[in-house]
Amino acid sequence: MLIQVCKANTPGTRNSVLLKFDEITKNKPEKTLIKKLHRKKGRNNNGRITIRHRGGGHKRLYRTIDFKRNKLNIKGKIHSIEYDPNRNTKIALVHYEDGEKRYILCPDKLIVGSYIESGENIKSQIGNSLPLAYIPLGTFIHNIELSPNKGGQIVRAAGSFARILAKDDKYITLRLPSKEIRLIQSSCYATIGIISNRDAANVVLGKAGRKRWLGIRPTVRGSVMNPCDHPHGGGEGRAPIGRVKPYTPWGKSALGTKTRKKNKYSDIFILRSRQ
Repeated sequence: MLIQVCKANTPGTRNSVLLKFDEITKNKPEKTLIKKLHRKKGRNNNGRITIRHRGGGHKRLYRTIDFKRNKLNIKGKIHSIEYDPNRNTKIALVHYEDGEKRYILCPDKLIVGSYIESGENIKSQIGNSLPLAYIPLGTFIHNIELSPNKGGQIVRAAGSFARILAKDDKYITLRLPSKEIRLIQSSCYATIGIISNRDAANVVLGKAGRKRWLGIRPTVRGSVMNPCDHPHGGGEGRAPIGRVKPYTPWGKSALGTKTRKKNKYSDIFILRSRQ
C-alpha cells in the first residue's frame, strides 16, 4: 500500500499520514469466512477492567485466516485482495480448484489472478507454502510454524519477513525480524515472500478520535497522578520520579527489565537472542 500525507485543511488532518487503499479490489468480505467477534475491551469474566486503556472502538467481523495452509497439491487462484480490520496487513481470498474458498495473509507483489499452492515438491515462488527443508537458502519467508501442523505463529505482521541462513538434517536456522537467530524443525511449513503493507509503520493517526476508533482509550502519565495511584505520582508542580529508576503502576521496574522466563523450554533453539 502507498501512504497519503494529508494537508492541514482541518485540525484532524494536520500531520496525518494515512494509507491508501488502491490495491484493495473488494469492499465486502466473503460471507462464508466471517464470524462474530466479541471484544472483551480489557475486562475479565467479572466485568472488571484488568487491562487499562482499552474500550470502545468500531465493531469488527473476524475473517477466518488459513494459517495452516494444509490444502496440499491443489492450486488456488487469487480472487481478490481485501482489507482486514483485525490485522495491519492485507488478506487475499483464494478460490481453490475443488471449489473451496480460504483467506490467506497477502504477501507483497501478489496480484489478483495469480496461482498459489502448498506442498513439498512445488515451485518456490511468492505465495506458495512449503516445508522449510524444501525452501532455498536466503529466501524471504513469513507465516512460519513453530511446531509441525500447528499453523503459522510467527512473522505475520505487515512488512515483516524472516530469512533462511543454514540447513541441517533436522533443523533450519532462521533470522527473525527481531534479529533473533533461531532453530526450527525442517518439517515446519512457511510461506514464500514478504508480508504486504510495509508502509503500515509510517502511519500517523493525527488525532485522538482515530485512536478511539481502534478501541484504544487515553493514557495518562504516572508523574501527574497522586502517590496512591502511581509510584511516580505526588510532589509539587513538575517533579522528577523520585526513585532510582522508572516503575510500573504496580511497583515493578520498567524500561529494560527482561520479562522472558528463565530456563524456558525453547532456549535451546535460540542461537542468538534478539537485541
